[in-house]
Amino acid sequence: MKPPALDQCELCFRSPLATTVHHLVPREKGGKLLPTALLCKACHRQIHALYSNSDLVTLGLTTLDKLRQDPRIAAYLKWISGQPPGSEPKLRKSRRVRSGR
Repeated sequence: MKPPALDQCELCFRSPLATTVHHLVPREKGGKLLPTALLCKACHRQIHALYSNSDLVTLGLTTLDKLRQDPRIAAYLKWISGQPPGSEPKLRKSRRVRSGR
């Protein structure tokens, strides 16, 4: 698989759009120097709306493949892939993330 362009999201593969750096292992959980991924703002926000940094590590969602296999992220990816690249959908943090569990 060829590396994605700098203007392509590594999770949803939409392009062209601006990307942000997502630490696959959250920095606060020891991932400061570990691999990162370039994600569009919508995907990056969705991950952190669904899962806390602790959840990402506990559930093993620390690779792009594992994120894509997660049912909640997979459903989101199916939907977002049909949206225009520049769209920034509204989102709501999950109850678990809002409560800080």
